[in-house]
Amino acid sequence: MSEQWPTAITDIEPNSVRVRGYDIADLMGRVSFGQAVYLIIRGELPDGATGRLMEAIIVSSIDHGATPPSAMAARTLASTGATLSASVGAGLMSINAHHGGAIMNCAVQLGQISDRASTEHCSLEDAAAAQLADWKAQGIRMSGFGHRVHTADPRTSRLFELAREAGAFGDHCRTAMAVEDAFKTAGKPLPINVDGVMGAVLADLGFEPEVMNGLFMIARTPGLIAHVREEQSRMKPMRKVVPDAHRYDGPSPRTLP
Repeated sequence: MSEQWPTAITDIEPNSVRVRGYDIADLMGRVSFGQAVYLIIRGELPDGATGRLMEAIIVSSIDHGATPPSAMAARTLASTGATLSASVGAGLMSINAHHGGAIMNCAVQLGQISDRASTEHCSLEDAAAAQLADWKAQGIRMSGFGHRVHTADPRTSRLFELAREAGAFGDHCRTAMAVEDAFKTAGKPLPINVDGVMGAVLADLGFEPEVMNGLFMIARTPGLIAHVREEQSRMKPMRKVVPDAHRYDGPSPRTLP
C-alpha cells in the first residue's frame, strides 16, 4: 500500500460526510451558502453576518452582461455545439490575471500601501499618494479602481455597508478609501470598483490573495450557465458572437417585494 497523503477538507466514511469536521447533514438547512463557502475555503464556520457578506460578494459578481471575456468565451463555445460543461469551463478558464485578477492584485497592493503607512509612520492617505506616484513612475497600474462602464460602481457602497455590519471593515477597506481619496486629490477621480471592494473585503476577512479569483469563479458560474443556455436555446449555431451588437430584451426594472 502506498503512503497516504493528507487532506484536511472533507472526511468521507460509509454513511458519513464531514466538511471541515462538520456533519454535512447538520450544515444543510442550517448554514447559508456564504457560510459554507467560507467554511470550505478557510476551515472555520463564520457567523451569520459574515455569511451574508460572503453571499453579497457572490451575488455582486453573478453576471455583468454579455461582453466580459468569460461570457463571450462561454457563448462562443456553446455556439459550436459544445456541451454545457465545456462551454462553462471555457468561460471559467478565461478568468485570469486581466479578468477577475484585479481582485487579487488589489488586495496585494492595498496591503503594500498599508505596510508603507506603518513602516513610514504616516497616514494611509499619505502612503497611498506616495505609493501611487511610485507605481506610476514604474508603469504599474493600481488594480480595482475605475471601470469601463460605471463612473460609480453600484455594488461598491453596498458591499462596504455589509462589511461594516459584519465587523469586517478593516485595514484593507480603509486603505481602499484612502486610495480613492488620493486619486481624487490628484485630479483623476477613480472610484473603487467591485473587484477592488471584493479584494479589500476578502483580505479583511482573512482570505489569501491566491484564492480570490476562485471566489469570482464561484460568483460568475451561475451567470455563465445562463449565458450558455440562452446561446443554445435562442441563437443560431456557429454565429459570429459580436460583443457590442447585443441588445437587452429581458424584464423591465423591478424591485424586491
